[in-house]
Amino acid sequence: MTDVVVVESPAKAKTINKYLGGNFTVLASFGHVRDLPPKDGSVRPEQDFAMDWAADDRGSKQVAAIAKALKGAGTLYLATDPDREGEAISWHVRAMLEEKRALKGVKVRRITFNEITRSAVRHAIEHPRDLDQPLIEAYLARRALDYLVGFTLSPVLWRKLPGSRSAGRVQSVALRLICEREAEIEAFRAREYWTVEAQFTTPAGAPFTARLSYLDGRRLDQFDLNEEAAALRAKAAVEGGQFSVTSVERKRVKRNPPPPFTTSTLQQESSRKLGFGAQQTMRLAQQLYEGAEIDGDMVGLITYMRTDGLQMAREAIAGIRDHVHEAYGPDYLPAAPREYATKAKNAQEAHEAIRPTDVSRTPESVARHLNPEQRRLYDLVWKRAVASQMQSAELDQVTVEVASGGVRLRATGSIVAFDGFLKLYREDQDDSEAEEEGRMLPPMAERDPLDRGDVAAIQHFTQPPPRYSEASLVKKMEELGIGRPSTYASILSVLQDRNYVRLDRRRFLPEDRGRLVTAFLSSFFTRYVDTGFTASLEEQLDDISDGRIDWREVMRAFWQEFSRAVDQTKDLKISDVIEALDQDLGPHFFPPKADGSDPRACPACANGRLGLKLGRYGSFIGCSNYPACQYTRRLAIENGEDSGETLREGVRALGHHPETGEEITVRRGPYGLYVQQGEPPADPKQKQRPRRTSLPRGLTGEAITLEQALGLLSLPRLVGMHPETKEPIEAGLGRFGPYVRMGSVFGSLDRDDDVLAVGLNRAVDVLARKLASVRALGPHPKDQQPITVRKGRFGPYVQHGQLVANLPRDVAMDDITAEQAVALLSEKGKLLKPKGGRGRKAEKPAATLPAGERRRRAATGAAEPAKATLEPKLPAKPKPRAKPKKRAKAKKRVIAKLSAKPVLDMKPPRRKAAG
Repeated sequence: MTDVVVVESPAKAKTINKYLGGNFTVLASFGHVRDLPPKDGSVRPEQDFAMDWAADDRGSKQVAAIAKALKGAGTLYLATDPDREGEAISWHVRAMLEEKRALKGVKVRRITFNEITRSAVRHAIEHPRDLDQPLIEAYLARRALDYLVGFTLSPVLWRKLPGSRSAGRVQSVALRLICEREAEIEAFRAREYWTVEAQFTTPAGAPFTARLSYLDGRRLDQFDLNEEAAALRAKAAVEGGQFSVTSVERKRVKRNPPPPFTTSTLQQESSRKLGFGAQQTMRLAQQLYEGAEIDGDMVGLITYMRTDGLQMAREAIAGIRDHVHEAYGPDYLPAAPREYATKAKNAQEAHEAIRPTDVSRTPESVARHLNPEQRRLYDLVWKRAVASQMQSAELDQVTVEVASGGVRLRATGSIVAFDGFLKLYREDQDDSEAEEEGRMLPPMAERDPLDRGDVAAIQHFTQPPPRYSEASLVKKMEELGIGRPSTYASILSVLQDRNYVRLDRRRFLPEDRGRLVTAFLSSFFTRYVDTGFTASLEEQLDDISDGRIDWREVMRAFWQEFSRAVDQTKDLKISDVIEALDQDLGPHFFPPKADGSDPRACPACANGRLGLKLGRYGSFIGCSNYPACQYTRRLAIENGEDSGETLREGVRALGHHPETGEEITVRRGPYGLYVQQGEPPADPKQKQRPRRTSLPRGLTGEAITLEQALGLLSLPRLVGMHPETKEPIEAGLGRFGPYVRMGSVFGSLDRDDDVLAVGLNRAVDVLARKLASVRALGPHPKDQQPITVRKGRFGPYVQHGQLVANLPRDVAMDDITAEQAVALLSEKGKLLKPKGGRGRKAEKPAATLPAGERRRRAATGAAEPAKATLEPKLPAKPKPRAKPKKRAKAKKRVIAKLSAKPVLDMKPPRRKAAG
C-alpha cells in the first residue's frame, strides 16, 4: 500500500519524490485548485458570508489525478507550503476530494517543512498534524474581504469615475501612499541655504577640510546663511582669522550586523543591490527553495521565503558559527550566538528567517548549478545569514574643532578599526553615508596651529522627499502594518498592470488615472483608504489566525459599515464628483505659471475657465464655455503645459491637398482624433463623404504635419514586392491598428513601427512570423480554391473558403495533409447540411381539398381520395447536429481511415437507387 503526498509545484514534487522512495506517490496541485468565481454572489453577506467555490479545468484535472492515486492508499499527506495560503490549498484539496468521495478509508494528515531537505521531509512525515482551522478561517476572511471590496467598490468607480479599472482593500491604500508622496513633492518649495568650508593644513603638512559651525559666537542653523550676501560675510570672517585646534574628540562605536532576511527585507535589499523587482525576487526565491540538482541529487538551497520571522534553527546557527570560525578565525566569532526579534508591526514569526539550508554550500560551490539571477540572489541570502552571526564592526569616529575668536569650524571623520561582519557583507547605503564613513582625518592635538588655505561659500537648495522605490514602499507598508509580506509583490504588480502607477528610474510615479481614483476614494470612502483602519483590520485578521476571534464577527462588523458607505454614493451626482476631484487635484493639473498668469485660463477662447471634466471614455480637461469652445486637453501634463491630444476648437487646419486643393484638417470625433480631406457635401442627400482616417498611436493632434496627414489619407500604400513570391506588400491602418498585407495574409505592426515609413525588410519579417501560423495545403479538388491550416484561439484548424474544421487533438498542425483536410471539411459540411435538402428549409405539406370539393364529390358519388393524396407525407425531419464529442470521434475515425488507406484509393459510397 502506497501513501499519497500532495505539494504545490511539480519541481517540489520531483525533489520530494526522490527523498521518499517507492512507498509514496508525490503529486502537485499546481497552486490553488479552486477559487471564488469572478461574478456577483460568490460571497453572500445575507447568508452569513456563505461562499461559492469553483474549480478551473487545471484544478479539476489535478484533483482527479490525486483521487485516482488514492485508490488503495492508506494516508493522504497534504504537504503544501507552511503558511496561510498553503493551509488554504490543503483545505480546498481535501474538500474537493470529499465531494468526489475519494477519501473513504483514507487518513488525511497535514505536514509542513521549512526547508526541502531529506531530513526535514522525513521529520515532517514522522510528525503529522491536522489542518489548522483558525488559519483556514483567516484565509476565508481575507478572501471574502478582498472579494467584497473589489466587487462592491469597483462598480461604484466605473459608474462615478469613467475610465477607472478597479479598487482593492490593500492596493488602494498603497496607491494612496504613492499619490500623497507625489502631492508632497508638487507642494514642495525649495529653500536656499549656504555653507562655508575652509581648507587647513596641520603642522605636519597634512590637509583636511572643516565646515563653519559658529559665527560671532552663535551656533549656525541650516537657514541662517540663506542668501549670498550673508554667506560672503561669513566667508570674509573665516578668511580674517588665525586658527588653531581647540578640541579633538575620539570615540569608538560598534556597528552590529543586520539580521537574516525576512520576505520584506529580502525584497528591499534585492531591489537596492541587484535591481530586481519584488515579483522577480519572489520567483527566484521560490526556485531556490524548491531546489536545484547538485551532484545528482535534488536539494533545496534556502528555507521558506514567505516569512516575517528573524529566528533561525539552533542547528543552523551552530553550523554558521562553525563556518565563521573556520573561514575567518576566532576574532570574527562573537562569544554567544546572536538572537534577533522582529520590530515589524503585526509580525507573526511563524517561520524561520530566510537562510541557506546548508551553510557549507557556499555561493562559489553551487554557482555552476544555477543561472546568473539565481546565483546573485543566493549569494545575497547566504552572505546576509552568515554575517548575522559574525562579530560587530568597530569604527573610530573623530571630531575636530578649530577656532579663531568667535568663528568656529568643525571636521568629522571615521575609520574602520575592526571590520567584523563588514568583511563579508555591507547593507546597502547612500553614497553620502559611504563618503562620510570613509573620510579620514590626519593626526592632530589640541592647540596645534593650523595654516588656512582656500575658503569657499557653497550654495545649496533643500530637496523634496524622494519618490517611493519598490524597496522603500515595501518598507513603509511593513512599518504601517498594511498587508502581509507575501502580498507586497502582487500589490505592486497590480498597481502597474492597471496603469495606476509606472516605474520611472526605479521610482513609482502615479499616473493621472491613479490620482483620480485616490482622490475619489479619499473624498467618498475616506475610512477604507486610511492606513490606520487597514492596519487595524490586519491585526483582527491575525487574531483570527491565532484563534482569538471569530472570523464572521469581523466580517459582520466590516460589512455593516462598508455597505452603508456604498449605499450613500447611490445618489451621488457626477457634478459632486467633479467638484471634489477638481478641488483636490487642481494644484496638480493647474500648477502656478512662471509669468503669474491664471493657469486655468482657456488658451482657445481666452475668457473660458479650464476645469476637470468626466466623459464617456474617462477624464479630461475642458473649457467652461463648451460647446461654443471645444478646447480639450488630456490629463497627462508636463510642467503645467499642454501636451498630448490638445485640439483647440475641435478642428485644426493643416493645409491643402497638393492635387485637389481640398483643405486637410485634424478633428476630434467621438472615438478620438482623425484627419479629413475636404468637407461633407452641402446637400445631405448626396452620399459622397470626405476621406477620413484615424490618427495612429503616438501621433497627436498638435504635432501632426500636413505631410503626415497626406500620408495617412493615402493609405494603404505599396511597400514593395516580396523578394520570393513577387506579390505586392501593402501597409495600412485598420480598426485594430497599423498592419502590412500580402494577398490574404495580414500582419500587425508593433507600436514602435511607423506605418508611413515601414520598409520592405520589416514588412517581410512581420509577414514571415504571420505565415509561420498559416500553412497552405493546396487547392481543393472541387473548386481549386486554396486549403490552409491555421493556428486559432482554440487550436489548429483547416479552412476552405468560409468552411472551417478543427483538427483532432492528436493530429499536429504540421502533420495534416491535403487529403486529410478535404475529408475533415467534407465531414464538417455533412454535419452542417440537413437531410431535407441542400441547406434549404423542408417544404410545407400541401393543403387538403377544400370543403366545397369534398361535398361535390360526395353528391356525384366520386370516391374519396386516398389519405396520402389529401395529406401528403411530410419530409423526414433533419437529424440534430452531432454533439461536439461525437464530432471529435468522427474526425478521429476519418483520420484513422486516411492513415490506414490513401484517400486517392477510396471509392465514393454507392447510393441506393431511388424508389
